[in-house]
Order: sequence, then C-alpha cells, then structure tokens
Amino acid sequence: MSDAAGSSDVAPNESGASATGSNRTRAESIPGIERATGREWSAWVTLFEAQGAPTLQHPAIAKIARAALTDELRNPDWWAQAIAIAYEQHAGLRVPGQSSSGTFRVSASRTLPFDRDAAIEAWRTAHGSRIQHLGHAVIDARASRTEKRSFWRFGLEGAGRVEVSASPKGEKVTLAISQDGLADGERIEVWRAHWKSLLAAL
Repeated sequence: MSDAAGSSDVAPNESGASATGSNRTRAESIPGIERATGREWSAWVTLFEAQGAPTLQHPAIAKIARAALTDELRNPDWWAQAIAIAYEQHAGLRVPGQSSSGTFRVSASRTLPFDRDAAIEAWRTAHGSRIQHLGHAVIDARASRTEKRSFWRFGLEGAGRVEVSASPKGEKVTLAISQDGLADGERIEVWRAHWKSLLAAL
C-alpha cells in the first residue's frame, strides 16, 4: 500500500475504531472513501454483504471492490485495497492496523523541503546509526532507489521490517515510515509515536 493516493493521519478513538456500533473501521477512512468513489459507506457494506464478503478472504473482497470502481478513478487498484480493508475492519474480519496475513502495520509521514535522496540522507544522518528501536535490534539496514522513490530499509528483531521511503511532492518530499510484521496490535500507537518523534527530529 505504499503507492497510496492519499490517507488521513487523524487519530481514531481510544478503541482504535469508530464509535458506530459494531463498525470497527477507522472513522477517518470513511469520508475519503465516500468522496473518492461517490458511493455512501452503507452502500459499500450492502454490496459486500450481498456477495458474501464476510466469508471471503482479502483478495476476493478487494476484487469485489475493484469491479465496482471505474477506471476514471485515480489509482483504482489502490482504492479497491483500501475499501476492502475498511470493510474487513467493519465486519470484524480484522482490526485497524492488521494486515490480511494477520500481522499488524503502523505508519507515519512528514513533508520536508528536500529532494528524495536528500531526505533519505537526512534520515540516515540523524537515525541511521541507531542499533535498536524500542529495544528491538536493527538488522540488515540498506539503501535503495527506484525511478520514483528512494528508500532506507531495515529489519527489527522481533518487530517486523521497516521501510523509510521518500517520494517527491512538488518541490518537497514526503518521507514515510511503514513498519510491517508486528505480531499484535497492542503497541501500534507506541510505535507510531516513536516514528513520529524521529521524523520530527529531522
């Protein structure tokens, strides 16, 4: 999901879910989905349930969403994934932050007045020499780049893998951190605060 068309970083309520009955979807994700697709969330729920989505795995649910989107929508494949995840949270098939594999993911980002390579270098200068994060040892740290993005990636013993990516945003850059592979969701907000504090230090 690193090619997201855009996402909100508004915090959920204390339970990590919206306050609407059994709806476990992050409340801030719904308006974005409705605006992008022109379809009310209740209509998405009806569509999924009519096609047996509560009994399906993520790829099949995403396929239902993609079939209901037009190619005129920017990044329709990404939106299909996002809508499927939101429905899975709504239906209790996963909780916010949980991936389709059952592990958990956390992310944070900041816009900086650098180019993409300078942003990664700023991260490496400030934090690249760290040997641990929240007590988990850093392993296999390395830089890489593609035509569109620059990266700094590393593993954390017992806490999954981390990708720091720099993507141009006009004359600035979005520096995003995503951590995948957490065994449970109990420390998601602790990790989010940690990554945000490191981004704020740049």
